[in-house]
This record gives sequence, structure tokens and C-alpha cells, in this order.
Amino acid sequence: MLRRTFVTLAASAAATNANAQTNGEWQQVVDAAKKEGKLVIYTATLGSPYHKAVVKAFEDKYGIRVEMLEARASEVRERVRIEQAAGRFVGDLHHNGSTTTWLMMRDGNLQPHGPIPNAKNIVPPYEADEVRIPAEVISYALMVNRNLVKPNDEPKSWKDILDPRWTGKILSDDYRALGGGAVFFVVTYDAFGKEFHEKLAAQKPVFSRDIANSERRVARGEYPIYIPFSLQDYNQLKGLPIKPIVPAEGRPYVRFDLAMLKEAPHPNAARLLMNFYLEPEQQLVLANAGYNPVVGGVVEKVDPNLRPLLATKAMGTTVPERQDAMLELAKQIYK
Repeated sequence: MLRRTFVTLAASAAATNANAQTNGEWQQVVDAAKKEGKLVIYTATLGSPYHKAVVKAFEDKYGIRVEMLEARASEVRERVRIEQAAGRFVGDLHHNGSTTTWLMMRDGNLQPHGPIPNAKNIVPPYEADEVRIPAEVISYALMVNRNLVKPNDEPKSWKDILDPRWTGKILSDDYRALGGGAVFFVVTYDAFGKEFHEKLAAQKPVFSRDIANSERRVARGEYPIYIPFSLQDYNQLKGLPIKPIVPAEGRPYVRFDLAMLKEAPHPNAARLLMNFYLEPEQQLVLANAGYNPVVGGVVEKVDPNLRPLLATKAMGTTVPERQDAMLELAKQIYK
């Protein structure tokens, strides 16, 4: 008994010392970040007030000034490529979709970020590695016009959109180009096979790349169904006769990642913001905007209107290595 007690006490002391050492090391990062005094983040979240709110909270907490450059995903990638090719290392953090982040990692534009304490709170299926930290998740559902689709007729499964009653009545993002449509195509192809999409093609979906206008066209009653509907757009459509539905199989999703750019001028401030994004309070800001959080214990605190949608199963996501092949396959099926 005495031996067991000694072993337990020793283990507890070792854990306490390890935690103290870890906390001390992180405090060194915090102190160094404050000395750096600023950081530059390149983000593909154009005009998002919610990400600006997270950044503002970071500035208020640490007194570190954040410069944000907002652009489309491809534009961010090209800017970084040109800057780094010229030997100009301006940006510290890259905030973009997982496919663009993977491409930039492959091209050598990123560097390992070092330990991030809050990464331990990330929950499956989301995960971090030595270069990428998931920040938030865009999830996709389908949307119906409540005046045109009776409750008993609402699709309960993704396969329900194959019902002949919806022929010519589905408005959709284009599966043959990068975006939500491509995410939907890949995930449902992997789940249901080629036959599902051959049958969906026979439904003659109407493609549009103007997402915001498409959502409002369904709200106006031009079409009864829109796919795939991004849950982050739900707050913008409140008061309109629409209803988002996550089918029984779950929601296709795409991660937005944070990664440190190569030779970042302010690496400690960059690490600190990466860690800050994973705090429950900041994840809740994003969750109330319709993004799925990547850490545990947040969905339960979300706005009740969004909670049932975000608490659904993550069905799957895209694989960057297959991107070109899947786009080509979509072009073959949807001619």
C-alpha cells in the first residue's frame, strides 16, 4: 500500500511539474508575441464580421495589432506565391479552405507552427497536424421553400431529392467547379456511388454560381429546393420562407485552416492567434454565425435555432489529391 501511495504521489508530482513547465514555455510565447506587437493574416473569409470579432477580441486581450488582408482563396494563394518568390515575407498567418491550404503546404509556402496548447481540445473528425490547425467548419445542408414544400414532402435523406416530383425543380451550385457544389458532389459520390449522381443528373438540376442570389431565388419561390446550402448563410435569411434541412446521412463539410506562412515575421504572435481561435468563447462566436466549431462543448451553447443543425453528423469532406479527377468526373456526368 505504501509503495502504491508513493508511486501515485510521484506520478502526480511529475504531472504537476510537466504542466508547470508547459505553462512556463507557453508564457514565453505570449511574452514574445507581445514584444512583436503585431501580425499579418491573409484570409479568404471576405467581409465576415464574425472573424473580425474574433480578431478584435484578440487585440483587446493581448494588445497585439492585427492586419487583415481579405481576398478570394486563389488570390490569397497567388499573393503569397509572388511575395515569397520575391523574397518578401510579409504575412504571418494563412486562413483558408483546407484544399487551398493543402496546395500551399505542398508548394512549400507554409512552415510548422510549434505546440499549440488548445489543439488538445479539437474533436474528431477534425484534427490538427504540425502545419495546419482547423479554425472552423463550413457545413452544407439542403434548403427548401416552406411555401412550396409541405412538411410531409421535405427530403429526409439525400436520396429523396431523386424523387421524380423534383425533376427540373432543383437549383444547385455547380458541381463542376470548385465550391460548395464540388464538396457536395465528392461526399455524396463517395457515400452513394456514381449511380446516385447519374440519377440526379436525370433530375435536370439548374446550376448557378451566384450563391447568394440562388438562395434568394428559392426564398422567392422560383425553385422549391436549393443544394448545397451553407449553414453559415442561415442568419442572413431569417424571416424568409426557407428551411435548412440536414438529411439523415449528415452534412458534407469543408474545413477552414490556420497555418503559419514560411519565414513569418511575427511567429509568436501567429501561434498565439492560432491558439486563441481554439478558445471556446471564440468558437462560440463562429458557431452562432453558422460555422461548426472544431472543439468540444461548444455546440451545446449555440443559439437554439442553429443548435439542431450544427449538432448533426459530419458526413464527409473533400480530398485535395482527388480534386481534379473529381471535377472531371462531374463534368462527364453533368454535361
